[in-house]
Amino acid sequence: MSIPRFIQIHTLHTYPAALLNRDDAGLAKRLPLGNAVRTRISSQCLKRHWRVTEDQFSLKHLGVPMAARSRIFVDKIQEMLVASGIALPVAEMLSSSLKNAFSKGVDKLIKEAKKKQTTRKSKKAGSDDEQDEISDEADGTGENGKGQAILLGLSEYEYLKSLCLDVGSSATDATTAKLLLLERLKSERSNIENIPLGCGLEAALFGRMVTSDLLASRDAAVYVAHAFTVHQAQVESDYFTVVDDLLQMGSAGIFDTELASGLYYGYVVVDVPQLVQNLEGEDFKDCFASGTPAERRVLAGRVVQHLLHLIATVSPGAKRGSTAPFDWAKFMLIEAGDWQPRSLAGAFHDALPLDGKEGTIRQRTVNRLTREIAAMDDAYGAPLSRRFLAVDPEVEVPGAERLNLGRLADWAKEIIEKGAC
Repeated sequence: MSIPRFIQIHTLHTYPAALLNRDDAGLAKRLPLGNAVRTRISSQCLKRHWRVTEDQFSLKHLGVPMAARSRIFVDKIQEMLVASGIALPVAEMLSSSLKNAFSKGVDKLIKEAKKKQTTRKSKKAGSDDEQDEISDEADGTGENGKGQAILLGLSEYEYLKSLCLDVGSSATDATTAKLLLLERLKSERSNIENIPLGCGLEAALFGRMVTSDLLASRDAAVYVAHAFTVHQAQVESDYFTVVDDLLQMGSAGIFDTELASGLYYGYVVVDVPQLVQNLEGEDFKDCFASGTPAERRVLAGRVVQHLLHLIATVSPGAKRGSTAPFDWAKFMLIEAGDWQPRSLAGAFHDALPLDGKEGTIRQRTVNRLTREIAAMDDAYGAPLSRRFLAVDPEVEVPGAERLNLGRLADWAKEIIEKGAC
């Protein structure tokens, strides 16, 4: 038996006449691979839908603090401060300073603030120059003026809101408020970092990269590949008109969009020790150590259990109202072991012909996958434990037991808790 250090998830989904993921021109995203261009679904698109879906296996139903991605966190904090009776100049300065703290080092900002404070003291109190300088900072002009979307745990957000309110209530003016906030952020960085799952479940799963020292970076524990069609891209331009109900003749507009059809191969890897570290604070090296109780892996097991349901049943897609791009996985293979992960995408480096005579395209796709698995097993010694789901009754996978989705997800959960597969 080996430890389930990595859980690898391979899927096949079918989407006909859909626009799942658009590029900057509004066309279906594409991927050149081997001898053909394919249609693809970006990993960002897939993760977004898994994060926000609403069903019984939603991530939020795990009872774990969540996160949100936004560029207006500081604007919401400013609104809260003003609504709480904080003077507008002070509220503006606090929000601007917090915005800068998200992108710069706090120590550097404190040094800059003290230098400006010294410069202002040498000027006449209330001079036009001083007022203009304060207004520029409060407006957030310059490189941080528009702000950048960040992933912030809701617990972190509430903590920062209370910190800004406390500073704003005690500051006598905007300049004092800025320096006081920065010094409080510096002294309380460890408190922010040590909030249990403060960065939120999304960051624990998919990682968070930050450019300042205010928030803690998180290495991703779930790696998601771009899904792509196993055959060449099948796309067409969909010409349509909007009928004007109040006119007897003519239309209200003529438009066109691109639609694509395909059978998509998807690949996801869960780094279990990294996931346990992100969720529990347990060092990843100790995840499967004999002295580590199984209880420290229970949450990670439940997260993977939910994630498998989401990967199998949640569909991405633009233009849902006009294409209904919903599908459940027609095939799902779960592999567990302590070897480094390896994708099975190589099975489709040569695109499957659309007019093959050796069965349906789905049958031929699964045959390609099973042959790839058999070849890898022969070369490397079959080092992985496997379970699979398939809607086609004749499917067999080397060294794998067939399960339905519920039992498949339960198996992944149980081997993580047990620490052996």
